[in-house]
Amino acid sequence: MKICSLLPSGTEILFALGLGEQIVGVSDLCVYPPEARSKHVVSRSKIDAEVLTSDQVEELVQRLLSTGESPYELDNDWLRDNSPDVVLTQDLCFFCEVDAGQVHEAVEGMVDPPKVLVLQPKTVSQVFESIVQIGDACGAAAQAKVLVKGLNERVEAVTRLLEGTEHSPRVFSLEGINPIVIGGHWIPDLLRLAGGRQEMFPPGSPAVRAKWEEICEWAPEKLFIDLCSSDLARNQREIPWLANQPGWEDIPAVRTGEVYLLDHVYFSMPGPRIIDGLEILAQLTHPQLFSENIMPNTVLKLDADAARVCPPGGIGVCFRPFPA
Repeated sequence: MKICSLLPSGTEILFALGLGEQIVGVSDLCVYPPEARSKHVVSRSKIDAEVLTSDQVEELVQRLLSTGESPYELDNDWLRDNSPDVVLTQDLCFFCEVDAGQVHEAVEGMVDPPKVLVLQPKTVSQVFESIVQIGDACGAAAQAKVLVKGLNERVEAVTRLLEGTEHSPRVFSLEGINPIVIGGHWIPDLLRLAGGRQEMFPPGSPAVRAKWEEICEWAPEKLFIDLCSSDLARNQREIPWLANQPGWEDIPAVRTGEVYLLDHVYFSMPGPRIIDGLEILAQLTHPQLFSENIMPNTVLKLDADAARVCPPGGIGVCFRPFPA
């Protein structure tokens, strides 16, 4: 079977199911596991969030929206010439990856069109369902059941430790800065499963833009910043804008240093690694119950003491590796 995965999460799932050798094409954002980088790139993003600032991304996004232009380039000729059996795509976010409509248009009229599997999970349970969908479509149903069983067991291990917890701290997750975008879809689910309280946006909510005042009013005790498609270095470049907003220093999480920058790969891609993300959030939310869930170079923590001696205009933006 020849499989073309136009989703980083889909590619990750395929490798987790032992189907890596059957992948013939990927998107340029499919970089995990490292073996995915050797596959032919069929789809490329026109927005490079790693090098652009939030202002520049927003400007480009608005231009694409105004013209109706897709943010992705899809190699239609390659699809026709290589005729994969299955193509994985999504219909969840216009900017996350090439969407289903563009893929359906590309394969229309092919003599032997592929099965186009459209994934759009919005909660943790739906992420697990998408793993089963991929397994069924790609001849790995048994492997998918085993994988999901193991992931569910890890979720249950977290929730079991949280039973009887007296305090669920107010938490909030941001996946965008300038403009501010909430952590949506499965993120509210992860926050809840990790023992946090976030009542503003229920599980499955879209990743909508929010007003800064809303976050200040919620007064989170823990603030998680996992900017979509951004590593820790880019998170650090973007945080000064947030720290200069009115009311930043009054947020309980800021006052106590409970602001965390998180590597997005454990949160923005609905595949097996979101359970790593759950375990990370559980340790950050309830450190008295969890330990050793956080790998090196995954989390940075606000240094509340150092924040007081940062240069003018940089207050609150000093971070250190966590755990130290």
